[in-house]
Amino acid sequence: MTRHDDSHDHDHDHGSGPVLERQCDVAVVGGSAAGLAAALQLARQRRTVIAVDDGTPRNAPAAHMHGYLGREGAPPSELVAVGREEVRGYGGEVLTGRVLAVRPAQDGRFRVQLSGGHALLARRVLVATGIVDELPDIEGVAQRWGQDVIHCPFCHGYEVRDQRLVQVVTHPMALHPTALLRHLTDRLTVVLHDVAGVDEAALEALEQAGVPVVRTDVRRVTVGPTGSVSGVELVDGRALEADAVMVGTRFRARVEALAPLGIEASAHPSGLGEVLQVDPMTGQTAVPGVYGAGNLTDPSLQVLPAAAHGSRIGAMIAFSLAEEDLRSAQRTAGEEGDWDARYGTGERMWSGNPNGTLVAEVEGMPPGRALDVGAGEGGDALWLAERGWDVTATDISGAALAHVGTEAERRGLEVTLLHRDVNTPGAFGAGTYDLVSLQYGSFLRTPEQRGLRTLLGSVAPGGTLLVVGHDLTPLRDPVDPAEQTRMFDPGAYVGVEEVAAALEAEAGWRVEVWETRPRPAGAASTHHVDDVVLRAVREG
Repeated sequence: MTRHDDSHDHDHDHGSGPVLERQCDVAVVGGSAAGLAAALQLARQRRTVIAVDDGTPRNAPAAHMHGYLGREGAPPSELVAVGREEVRGYGGEVLTGRVLAVRPAQDGRFRVQLSGGHALLARRVLVATGIVDELPDIEGVAQRWGQDVIHCPFCHGYEVRDQRLVQVVTHPMALHPTALLRHLTDRLTVVLHDVAGVDEAALEALEQAGVPVVRTDVRRVTVGPTGSVSGVELVDGRALEADAVMVGTRFRARVEALAPLGIEASAHPSGLGEVLQVDPMTGQTAVPGVYGAGNLTDPSLQVLPAAAHGSRIGAMIAFSLAEEDLRSAQRTAGEEGDWDARYGTGERMWSGNPNGTLVAEVEGMPPGRALDVGAGEGGDALWLAERGWDVTATDISGAALAHVGTEAERRGLEVTLLHRDVNTPGAFGAGTYDLVSLQYGSFLRTPEQRGLRTLLGSVAPGGTLLVVGHDLTPLRDPVDPAEQTRMFDPGAYVGVEEVAAALEAEAGWRVEVWETRPRPAGAASTHHVDDVVLRAVREG
């Protein structure tokens, strides 16, 4: 883990400041069922995963999803919300934003360009953007789409059972589900709309089975006083009463962002649209390192099989990364590389000054042993050392600690440098500290709260834990994903609230301060003005 703030003038949380580039093992494009399932698999394999989602799923108009064992009838948004929390629980991030283009990078990785000018540098890219339904040009269809104008007998058929159902056929393949519809309701009417080449034998079989077939184009779908579908008006003036309408759609794979790689959609065998061609076993496209999952690759996949497909392809990507690392004899944390890339530029990221809240809270404390967790470039650690503290500065980034060491030597200060991730077992050794300071730091969540337990366990009896974080209230304000990407996902990291909850659940702690207050004067920042401050003492 490392620091997101050090009395600086950068803007990380809103994404409206400088252009940022982050590194990760896998960038997932799309954050619905397939993308989240893949991200979960990869996060559980200790891969750094960043999913980018613009909030435009195919099933957005639908109030409920069906056929998903264990979540039958749940709103699609509920599945996404639960899936995001599960991914974040293993340290995976889900960013609100939009992927504009994926390009090859010089070192074999991929540069994923995001709205707002930001970018991800990823070893692998998984595209799970889904498909877009192209609706027939019939008045009223779009307005009731996904409600009582439907297209799939498995997604919505049971809900229209025994009702007056009009099926509008716009393509020869559209008769494929008609036998299913006839079984669901005995009040089915088939209307042939602007279509040629329909199997006449199939139409004859329907008519012999008692299904009326109307060979007249549709003018519009009508609605009643409640706003629900009431019928279908034909071009010859006739009106067919209906409680629901089924229409076939064409579909288009959302692969525009892959154009710089030379990847394009291919025609689906049905003739109804285009899909992304991938290897049936691994999910890899024609470009090594780029994968596809979900109904982007197969339009017949409902939410459950799309999630299953994403889970399997996520596993395939994990194998790919592991085998590559084995060949190179490397075993590195993607998060470490992300921070090393930023701290290793040779330019200072932060001001070098101590954080104002640390200064305010520590003034008057007798010097002792101090642990600066997520030290960054060391502004706090050096300030404490100058005031007589025996300081250990720890960070996941070796490049960050190199800054601390250089500056400590220049000032003639003794600071112990500890290159560790908080989530590493025994990260801080067996000793404890009189002051443990986590200033705007971040470490990834784990289900068993490993890093949090390490943090709390490093405080000596009678010692003080000081945690200062950003007031994240502004992050609740919506952004337009087409214009901006928020480059950090707070939900993937342990926050002040989670620390406070752990203190409350563990005996032997006295919380002295837990409040939100303005940042002290002199702290330059454009992206937040308030601190959340938590100070607690471990009772001896």
